[in-house]
Amino acid sequence: MAAAIAVLIAGAGVTVAVYVNSVDLPADPVKVQASTLYYRDGRTILARVGTQNHSDVPLSAVPEHVRQAVLAAEDRDFYDHPGFSVRGILRAVVANISGKREGASTITQQYARNAYLTQDVSLDRKAKEFALAVKLERKLGKDQILERYLNTIYYGRNAYGIAAAAYAYFGVTTDRLTAAQGAVLAATIKDPFGYDPANDALAAQERWTWIIGAAREKGWLGGALAYPDVSRPSAADAGPSGIVIDRVEQELAAHDVTSRALHTQGLSVVTTLDAKAQQAGLTQVAEHLAGQPKDLRVALVAVDPPSGGVLAYYGGKQRGDFDDASAAHPAASTFKPIVLAAALEAGISTQSLWDGSSPRLFPGRLGVPLRNHNDQQCPACTLTESMVDSLNTPFYAVTEKLGADRVREKAFDLGISPEYGNARALVDAKGDPRPGQTRPDIAIGRYAVTPADLATVYATFAGAGVRHDRHFVDSVTGAGRRRLWKAEARPRRALDRAAAADITSVLAAVVDKHAMTPDRPAAGKTGTQQWGNTSDSQDAWMAGYTPELASVVWIGKANPGPIRDKRGKVIDGDTLPAQLWTDFTREALRGRPVTPLPEPGNVGKAGAFDVKPPAPESEPGGKPVPRDPATRDPGDPGEDARRKDAAAKGKEAPELDTSEEPSTRRKG
Repeated sequence: MAAAIAVLIAGAGVTVAVYVNSVDLPADPVKVQASTLYYRDGRTILARVGTQNHSDVPLSAVPEHVRQAVLAAEDRDFYDHPGFSVRGILRAVVANISGKREGASTITQQYARNAYLTQDVSLDRKAKEFALAVKLERKLGKDQILERYLNTIYYGRNAYGIAAAAYAYFGVTTDRLTAAQGAVLAATIKDPFGYDPANDALAAQERWTWIIGAAREKGWLGGALAYPDVSRPSAADAGPSGIVIDRVEQELAAHDVTSRALHTQGLSVVTTLDAKAQQAGLTQVAEHLAGQPKDLRVALVAVDPPSGGVLAYYGGKQRGDFDDASAAHPAASTFKPIVLAAALEAGISTQSLWDGSSPRLFPGRLGVPLRNHNDQQCPACTLTESMVDSLNTPFYAVTEKLGADRVREKAFDLGISPEYGNARALVDAKGDPRPGQTRPDIAIGRYAVTPADLATVYATFAGAGVRHDRHFVDSVTGAGRRRLWKAEARPRRALDRAAAADITSVLAAVVDKHAMTPDRPAAGKTGTQQWGNTSDSQDAWMAGYTPELASVVWIGKANPGPIRDKRGKVIDGDTLPAQLWTDFTREALRGRPVTPLPEPGNVGKAGAFDVKPPAPESEPGGKPVPRDPATRDPGDPGEDARRKDAAAKGKEAPELDTSEEPSTRRKG
């Protein structure tokens, strides 16, 4: 038996040796090439992405503690192995068979792949990588391989090689890099985008801490180290398109198309962005912000309802700043259509009657009264009327009847992310009345959501209740027109078609009443989040759609505070955001055929719920008599807490007042 095993091992060794000898070691590394990003038509160029910042340095110019940080991160046994790791190869084979991506390559293998091969995941590529690593170890010394590796690795920020990376992250030459700085650069090797502290500071520092610990275990480091200051990304990719490139790069990485491949392998990436819609977004943002206070921030996201593809995206003026389109802010009244969706799903009609009196006390408010804007009164109000006038008390009553958890789950179904960063979405945070739980204040937009997620929700309404995952990339091809990845449609029904039609009918009435129609039938909702216990606003929203385009506009500040326009007037949802949304939608769809909105589905029961309709004030047939229009506010009513009832009574309860909640932000 032992002899048979020995023969098998010997035979395998001979086979491996023959294969290694059959693989030629190229004389020169593969030439680095820039990639091209196209608009959705596949012909119009959106941007070129490539490594332009590159210069080689000798190994002697790289401090030993920097080299050790790289070894700690990527290959601690580099100077002790023959160029490959049998365990790593086997692990990669198993992962490949199971459809996953597995690294664990040695530095020699990584250099062989980066210098001579593609980044595709296949057994053939892994075998060639192994063979080239063996030949490199025979031809070059360890120091030569490490030097070539450090000069070939992509570190993010268009930095190809250690010299470019030292300057991009710290503004220094390699010989001046500290141990702490070297660990920052070593962290980016694994994921140049994800471990750049400008993109995800928490993940970058966690990776840095792990590398420092690994170096200490090897006895390479002693003493305390602090995370160093890192330069902001260069403005070489200045402008809003830089933020779009970041989103594309992040999405590609999730599909195993690495940042290095994007920046060095001449890929052709067809995005979902529409050239006309994107230009309309940039133009309208610039025009509406002209002359406005400099500290105002804007986000605009437009989504294609039939596919989920992002058609236009504006998250800020330049790359490296917050991406406001991916940062969460209190949703205000733009969240009310989600409550309506949950109600329709439960068999409650848009014509059902609710008590819209103001103020009202609800158990979920723990003694703090809830008011409508300007104390609008509607003792027997349909949900359609409540939405048009943006009354708070009816939607709060609906949510208490359904249960706040049911509304939260419907929000997730429609397109809100269950988590933002490492925190659960749509629940009380630490310091709130019920940490980890969802209170009925969800009905009035108390919890933060991102403009991008809200655009997906409204695209689901526009798509007759069918949700598509939001995405930026349609396809990626490499050398020889080889397809690396293609987006696949995965539609799923999040809401009944008839219920979605009812929501559209209600939101179309909102658009019509507030004169926000963009020269074609449209539906939408504004929202305004109050700043503290004042008459100012901190977040102003407009979310709406046509059958071809769903889009969201948010206006606020980097740090929550009062937002006023150039005339000193408070910015509410029905002012600057609504104007920007209307003009953007008109320009983005100019020249396209007008598509009518669907007829109402008339879902659910239309009776009285928490009110009894006053019989004497009804027309023949039981139709409620319209209320005196003088009791209605012609503008967007904003949120609750515009009143100061609690303060007037000496009851300070900012933790229960939706207006007191600061917006939570995360880096884009």
